[in-house]
Amino acid sequence: MAGTEEILGRFLGDESFPVNWASEAEKDFFWVYDDLHIPHPVSPMFFDIGGWWLSCDHMFRRFGTPFAVDWLAKNVNGYVYTTAIPADPQLRMEGTEYSSRYEARVPRDPSFAATMGAYLDTVLPVYGRDFADWWRDRLRPEMERNFTYLEGRLDAADGMSLAEVACLLEDAIDIHDRHWKIHWMLNFAQLSATLNLRAVMERIRGTVDEQLLGRLQNSASDRNWDSIEALWRMKNEVRDDADLRAAFSSEDVAEIRRALGGSERGRQFIAARVEPYQREFGWHAVWSHEFVFPTVREQMEPVLELVRDYLRTDYDFPSAIEAMRLDIEAASHQILDGLSGEALEEMQAANAVNLRMAPLTPDHHFYIDQGVNAHLRLVLMAVGRKLVEAGRLDEPDDVLFLRYNELRALIGSADAIEARAIVATRRQERKAAARLRPRDWVGTATPSQLAFPYLVNWGYPDRFYQQQSEDVRLITGLGASPGIIEGTARVVRTIDEFDDVRDGDILVCQMTNPAWVVLFTKIAGLVTDTGGTTSHPAVLAREFGIPAVIGTSVATHRIVTGDRLRIDGTAGKVEILRGERIESTGRPTTAIGAEGAT
Repeated sequence: MAGTEEILGRFLGDESFPVNWASEAEKDFFWVYDDLHIPHPVSPMFFDIGGWWLSCDHMFRRFGTPFAVDWLAKNVNGYVYTTAIPADPQLRMEGTEYSSRYEARVPRDPSFAATMGAYLDTVLPVYGRDFADWWRDRLRPEMERNFTYLEGRLDAADGMSLAEVACLLEDAIDIHDRHWKIHWMLNFAQLSATLNLRAVMERIRGTVDEQLLGRLQNSASDRNWDSIEALWRMKNEVRDDADLRAAFSSEDVAEIRRALGGSERGRQFIAARVEPYQREFGWHAVWSHEFVFPTVREQMEPVLELVRDYLRTDYDFPSAIEAMRLDIEAASHQILDGLSGEALEEMQAANAVNLRMAPLTPDHHFYIDQGVNAHLRLVLMAVGRKLVEAGRLDEPDDVLFLRYNELRALIGSADAIEARAIVATRRQERKAAARLRPRDWVGTATPSQLAFPYLVNWGYPDRFYQQQSEDVRLITGLGASPGIIEGTARVVRTIDEFDDVRDGDILVCQMTNPAWVVLFTKIAGLVTDTGGTTSHPAVLAREFGIPAVIGTSVATHRIVTGDRLRIDGTAGKVEILRGERIESTGRPTTAIGAEGAT
């Protein structure tokens, strides 16, 4: 901590970005802006009951991690910042959960950090070896049962009382917490598999080929690909039907919906194709780690928009999935090339475990990051509708601007709080926060805190030391997916701008999550503000074979739509070419990426 080791950097607030510190201890920690998950101002309800950090103590306890025992979040000017807590018995730092405060969970034993690492080393290989079976046979079925229960109750919510939907909310919160505990089990199991393959590669080959390692963590069989296949099948049906083609000819997705609703064939397509897709794959929003964004389950326009875009390009799913399968197969041969005897057997075994774990990256997003948060949002909206009916709120989503215990007080009594005034104030505060530019980090940076393993997902420690050129046309980031390509920038900040992305564009955004995967079928390159080499945009860029530079911190501030870019996904460099701002005309792409990428 800052009191016992070198201080590499410190920011405690200034006039442009003030920070309210609850204690002196808070100032000594490295708090990272969670633009990886929540780049926008956070809603009060999500901060109270939705955050991924709320179950991290379970992960640290279960695995006996010597490097951290808890993970705390802090609301700074409306944005989420988090920090990891070391196993220091002397530490006292306040955390929050369910509108309550508590102290970080630290061990009483001062020798915990020194002795517990051996336990972690003992059990972790078992998770890496066996977790894929646990997921298939026990954990995934458990989560599917939970979703079936919630969806059945949501279908019946109109006939339920306010008290009954209040109880359903508590069920949804319990399910949310359970799914996130499964998430952390999976996360460490994947870490074990990846670290083992990395260690074997380094010992046998003498070096780690990061690009090859990235290709071997791709998947050709998971729920994301299932979603894309379902869209492709809808596209084919529209392509082969004159009535449907006519309905999808409009640029305006609202007009497409009206056209479908105006014919018997169109209504049949919605009932037989679109609505089942929403029920199976619609449990996500453009930003999954938040409750304020409507899900695809609630609105069909995003589905229609995607089908229309697939129709325009005649997207070929079989070619895409086959190309991915062949690349994984080629990478698996490459990692074994030239080996024999025990070295060959060891590498084969390590890669076999790694390949079994690879589909769990997109699948856990489907069942946890996306799925459980979306289900919890819809339960909250059901509560909100009951409160509107009771005259206690004006709009169902007003509940998202209350704290957890404020909502429960309002459910108990209409007079408990000034709900409308609180909601109006919080909505204005969120709008004001959106005008700020959050800092990458606050607090104190020390070597040990920068070395916290999970910070690699945000691109640290590289981003801490990263220096941008004074020439605003040159941007430095992390090389996430190899290749050099030139193209036209398309800056996207909201789902409303998805429709503006054209074939061959270079997507520039803060961050991506699985809801953005549909854009990867047509972009030629990717540049992000945040993320590390194991983050979602990096994995997807490698999976689709497009060059990517991530973790720049400044891309969406320096680049505007129409800029001509040259990106080097190997070196982590982006160049805004002088005087070459143009409008994208688009160009054809291959099944899994862009023609001309090298």
